[in-house]
Amino acid sequence: MQSSELNLVTGAFSYTGKYITQRLLSMGKRLRTLTGHPDRESAFGDQVAAFPFNFDRPRNLTDSLRGATTLYNTYWVRFSHGEVTFDKAVENTKVLIKAAEEAGVQRFVHISITNASEDSSLPYFRGKGLVEKAIIQSRLSYAIIRPTVIFGAEGILINNITWLLRKFPIFAVLGSGEYRLQPVFVEDVAEIAVNAAHKDDNVVIDAVGPEIYTFDELVRLIANKTHSKARIVHLRPWLALFLSRLVGYVVKDVVLTRDEVEGLMANLLVSGGAPTGKTRLSDWLEENAGTVGTQYFSELKGHYQ
Repeated sequence: MQSSELNLVTGAFSYTGKYITQRLLSMGKRLRTLTGHPDRESAFGDQVAAFPFNFDRPRNLTDSLRGATTLYNTYWVRFSHGEVTFDKAVENTKVLIKAAEEAGVQRFVHISITNASEDSSLPYFRGKGLVEKAIIQSRLSYAIIRPTVIFGAEGILINNITWLLRKFPIFAVLGSGEYRLQPVFVEDVAEIAVNAAHKDDNVVIDAVGPEIYTFDELVRLIANKTHSKARIVHLRPWLALFLSRLVGYVVKDVVLTRDEVEGLMANLLVSGGAPTGKTRLSDWLEENAGTVGTQYFSELKGHYQ
């Protein structure tokens, strides 16, 4: 039975937004989305009305938010490309926050990242920190969800590591591989976000899984679960990054960025708190070993074209 309450998800046809949308639809919520690709075919049919972001038309953006009680924001960019930059993403999100205030949105649920900080030297983490600051300083009731590496059927990092392990005889680990990460399942992130939307207090929650791996352990786990024969070698970070750019040339994508390398090696994808997700990556890999990494997922094709 459908609720009269209207929820809005930015990027309902993309990765994390899709799972938030699925969870809300299962609860009977009415859904609307803002998207950079309003003409793309929707997996939800006519259950989700699609509107363009209209960051350059704030009045239109505000109108598209009217009537929504909760806004789930997954909008961001993974890297700068052409006119799409982190600075522009920050400014666009500030426009969205102001529009939400003016439209009377009651709760703003924002997907950020662990260890976001406006003082970070890394543009990705600094941009996320600046957005968090803008949300906290707004008039909105908010929940900020901070995931680490998100895994699932369409998760780029885990999938593409697996694809490389399947397709190439050698896999290069950056440096020692002793830096850590704490993967979290996409459906757990969606559950955490939706649960946080129904709280009254302003919260900042790390969305993190129950397992922590060094990067070397993660790669070897994936190789073991998928029966990869690739030889795992350790290379200087700059050389591994250079090789990733060669692979990127072949697949016509940005496989890895310097910021991602530095963030990973600085242990920014681990939380100091207790796990909030329940799904173990090791179990998920066991169940999905036959399908994960069988095709390459392109960030440029999916979000920049």
